[in-house]
Amino acid sequence: MRHWVPSLLCFVAFVVAAHSLESATVPRPRGRTVLIADVPFMVQKPGFGGEACAAMYLRRLGHPVDQDYVFDQSGVDPSEARGCNPRELATALCAIGFRIGPAWHEVSAGHATERAEALWQKLHADLVAGIPTIVCMSGNGPADTAGQFRLVLGYDERHDAVIFHDPALEHGAYARMARSDFLALWPSRGRPQTLIALRLEPLELRLAKAADRLTAADYAQHMIRLKRIVPSSGFTVVIQPPFVVIGDEPAPAVQRHAEQTVKWAVGRLKAAFFDKEPAEILDIWLFRDQASYHRHCKSLFGVEPETPYGFFLNDQRALAMNIASGGGTLVHEIVHAFIAADFPGCPAWFDEGLACLYERFAKQEGCIRGLTNWRLAGLQAAIRDKRLPALETLCSMTKRQFYQQDRATNYAYARYLCYYLQEHDLLETYYRRFRDGRQNDVTGYQTLQDVLGRPDMAAFQKQWEAFVLELTFP
Repeated sequence: MRHWVPSLLCFVAFVVAAHSLESATVPRPRGRTVLIADVPFMVQKPGFGGEACAAMYLRRLGHPVDQDYVFDQSGVDPSEARGCNPRELATALCAIGFRIGPAWHEVSAGHATERAEALWQKLHADLVAGIPTIVCMSGNGPADTAGQFRLVLGYDERHDAVIFHDPALEHGAYARMARSDFLALWPSRGRPQTLIALRLEPLELRLAKAADRLTAADYAQHMIRLKRIVPSSGFTVVIQPPFVVIGDEPAPAVQRHAEQTVKWAVGRLKAAFFDKEPAEILDIWLFRDQASYHRHCKSLFGVEPETPYGFFLNDQRALAMNIASGGGTLVHEIVHAFIAADFPGCPAWFDEGLACLYERFAKQEGCIRGLTNWRLAGLQAAIRDKRLPALETLCSMTKRQFYQQDRATNYAYARYLCYYLQEHDLLETYYRRFRDGRQNDVTGYQTLQDVLGRPDMAAFQKQWEAFVLELTFP
């Protein structure tokens, strides 16, 4: 039996040596308990995990910024419909004024645990010094290519647990994870594997005033939501503030509508009338023809169009239109969106009259001007048949009266009143005076009389009717 004793002794010696080697290779010092307390918690917006981590600590430092602000410092194109990846987050943190230190640590094959342990010791030393770290860890699924961001705030020696804010969880404040699990999840999935740690050591923080209008972050979040709605093929999406244009024509055509119609018209309309932009991003859906328009309105919005041209979906903050009917329909709906923001309470007659004016328009000397259109014939017939009510009656119509009592004539009546004001260089003046003084003139009739300089409005109406009867289309 003695022959196996040396073998057993050798085996025991080997196990002890192996354990000693492992201990030497992967040290397991626990470190002392430490916690950065009173860090406010926030749940991340979709894709904004790193941004939320930074915003939480900035609030701890007394800066009331949000995750949108952090994203806006990164320079990420919002049309990509995502939040910051680690490198873009690093750009934002440096722009704000943090010293992030060496952030990327490549891991050679077979040494992930050893490397993570060594980096943890540095992270722990920062915690002791009051400096938290944003780590990017393996995400929750194959689609999570950016990984999962966590804000490391402490360590519990007794339970050997890492303490962190996890903005991906509703109740993720001061969450805990066994240090061994934390270190195992830390390396990225990529090749080579990388440990990512962004220190939040504040130097001279440079925080600008938060924007009071729509920012890149707003558009990024909007695009993330749109990704769930826009059909996966055949559609192009273009950001054209304050709108997002979505169309199923070829991409160059959608881009052309966005730049040559939407952007151009918005610039001219703002210069002429509007001081305020819509407070929300609005979607403009441009369907290539009548069939596409009807099919997609049903499948996307659950409605059957009541008009062959286009309409506004108030609950979805979207404009849907058959772009084959022309760009005038598009500009018509754009005017409505701006009037809602710039002139709340605008009566229906003027809201529709100004929008209808641009159903057919021309680009003249850098300005947008309404032209005569198909509504003219019906209006001229109503004038000849003496069916038009007095101007004061038009201006005093409720929304219900305007849209339900001879709607087509009311639209044309309002349009060509605006057309007359345009042709006499009075439209912009009228808009601003009416908007700014509406508390004293809710219908706009008194303002119309003042701008025209015509105390006898019955006589003016006869002159206006004669003016309309002289117009032609086409």
